[in-house]
Amino acid sequence: MTEFSFVLIFIAIVAIIKGVRIVPQGEEWVVERLGKFAGALSPGLHVINPVFSKISYKVTTKDIILDVPQQEVITRDNAVILANAIAFIKVSNIERAVYGIENFKEAMRNMVQTSLRSIIGGMDLNEALTSRDRIKAELKAAIADEALDWGLTVKSVEIQDIKPSSNMQDAMERQAAAERERIAVVTEAEGAKQSLILNAEARLEAARKDAEAQMVAAHASAESIKFITEAVKENNASAMFLLGDRYITALQSISSSSNSKIIVMPGDLVGAVKSLVGGK
Repeated sequence: MTEFSFVLIFIAIVAIIKGVRIVPQGEEWVVERLGKFAGALSPGLHVINPVFSKISYKVTTKDIILDVPQQEVITRDNAVILANAIAFIKVSNIERAVYGIENFKEAMRNMVQTSLRSIIGGMDLNEALTSRDRIKAELKAAIADEALDWGLTVKSVEIQDIKPSSNMQDAMERQAAAERERIAVVTEAEGAKQSLILNAEARLEAARKDAEAQMVAAHASAESIKFITEAVKENNASAMFLLGDRYITALQSISSSSNSKIIVMPGDLVGAVKSLVGGK
């Protein structure tokens, strides 16, 4: 075998090594011929021109997970919150993904960060903390068109975490504590007020009942006096008997007391009674 034959064999081996390509499942390889896009190789065995063609890029066709790092976002009411997300994308047009942008993964990551800041910046703090589904939907819609221009399809976008910053959390805790203290003071003051009102109403009701009782007692006394007056017009003996009975009862009450006492009694008890009722 001549030296020329060895050269031919060597060239053939190099041509085979350079020209035969086996693309694994889940990838597509970009072929350039003379520096220009010539096509994409799908999974399987392929033979390319080893002299004028080369494999320039190897692109995955599987779903790509983009982890968007945590960032500070200022809400519409000037509150600082921390938010991060994760995006799931897929290469749908390999030529656009490779030649449309320099690094489509980094571009999508920056696009998600920018859109997330813009969306949350248009919300209040409470709205941002409670509207994950709305943020996710608006974020996906904001990046879908741009991703399509880059040959990418946005499968899904998820908000991993959204929370106030540490300084904001301290301020919110202080605000919540102050609000609880205010409510406690208001509740205590309201209780004291109700207590005063109830006590005043109770005193008023007691005074009203006492006045009614005094009126009833006065009315009864007036009726009694009227009855006695009518009775003594015809017969002084009834008045004498009543006054004598009251007089004796009073004397019994005085005499039953343990205190030392001096009781002065009229010499003529009957005459004294008669004089009270005007008798002769």
